Amino acid sequence: MPQAITRNKRTQIWLTELRASLRLGWPLILTNLAQIALLTTDLIYIGRLGAEELAAASLSISLYHTFMIFSLGLVSATIPMLATVLGRRRHAVREVRRTVRQGLWTSVLICIPVWLILWQAEAILVAMGQDPAMAARAIELMRTLQWALLPYLGYIVLRSFLAAMEQPAWTLIVAGAAIAFNAMAGWLLILGNWGFPAMGLAGAGIASTASSVLMFAGLALLLSRNKRFRRYHLLGRFWQVDLRRLAELWRLGIPIAITFTLETLVFYAAVMLMGMLGTTELAAHAIAMQIVTITFMVPLGFGQVATIRVGRAAGRGQWHDVRRAGWASYAMGVGFMAIAALCLWLAPLTLIGLFLDVSLPSNAPVIAMAVQFLALAALFQLADGAQAVAAGMLRGLHDTRAPMVLAALGYWGLGVPAGAFMAFILGWGGPGIWIGLATGLTVVAVLLTLRWMHRSRIKHS
Repeated sequence: MPQAITRNKRTQIWLTELRASLRLGWPLILTNLAQIALLTTDLIYIGRLGAEELAAASLSISLYHTFMIFSLGLVSATIPMLATVLGRRRHAVREVRRTVRQGLWTSVLICIPVWLILWQAEAILVAMGQDPAMAARAIELMRTLQWALLPYLGYIVLRSFLAAMEQPAWTLIVAGAAIAFNAMAGWLLILGNWGFPAMGLAGAGIASTASSVLMFAGLALLLSRNKRFRRYHLLGRFWQVDLRRLAELWRLGIPIAITFTLETLVFYAAVMLMGMLGTTELAAHAIAMQIVTITFMVPLGFGQVATIRVGRAAGRGQWHDVRRAGWASYAMGVGFMAIAALCLWLAPLTLIGLFLDVSLPSNAPVIAMAVQFLALAALFQLADGAQAVAAGMLRGLHDTRAPMVLAALGYWGLGVPAGAFMAFILGWGGPGIWIGLATGLTVVAVLLTLRWMHRSRIKHS
């Protein structure tokens, strides 16, 4: 009987953790989906312009994402820092304010060099072997899209505060409003409806930039007016730089940024390799990548949940809760990706139809190749989910340097070389590149999971 009671109690504890993680996770997941929906909406509109415009947009967005992800990783260090502080002391107003302000300063500091680099996007793309005509089309989007970076990063910092406070629903409301605005702005500026000029790729960048400004302004207004958050004075005396906290944030954030970038560059390298194979491969890859990026937002959200729940438990010194929080998010993230893999296998044409008209004969080559890519993408959904959540679990313990090294080995020591070898040496083309991606993601997922088991076992003991 005592054993049964203990077993029932343990079950209840796990169920409580799963419910708490899900309650925190669903607004974060929907917010992630809302953010990716901004560019997805633009790509849907651009797809109506034709395969060449879609391919050019893929080049531009991939390059922008590379620098955006690095910057995002840098400011994302605010989440584990805030979670640990709040775990130690629920109402640590001054410590919270210091972290958020330096996160905003980090956003400004990183944007300046990134803007200078992205302004030369056309030359960069040509130097990387892309067709000059395609690079010239891609710059049309980049010149208006790159300005979205600063307000977007500011939004991420404010969102991190709300997430660490376990109040992420507010960010979902703001992001939902931004989606509606972006959909209307894209419809007007990309396609030229209601008398607006049809600006094509440039219009997509304007719509995304305006939407990012709206997201940051919405959260800033909320935090300055809501009684619960106003007492933190997060935006007051913004000009005061705290060099000690800024350095602490960068020490934790740079490994996160590099890890994010290593993963992103794998997919960007795949875009570059696809561009060398041809426009058909590039357009099909753009569609498949956008679809798997959407599914990835769910385990990414559970990774954020793991960072917060693990960080707060670690701040309290409750190591049983640390392990439980990590594994609960891991189970939900990987479980969802198993369902996503089935969808990619069973309904590829339905998904592809969101981006291209499947009834047009001229789109048939792109659609056929995108179906192949989605079938291969289904193979690495579990691994992609596992590595995303495991990385978040480790960030909750402020463990960021080892994951950076493991990502470098898995993605660049194996994934990219394997994909290039199969695509060009063995002659497998686009499918070979996707098999390489699957290989790299699987290796990183296994290594990060083993790392978590080791670190959490030490703390647990």
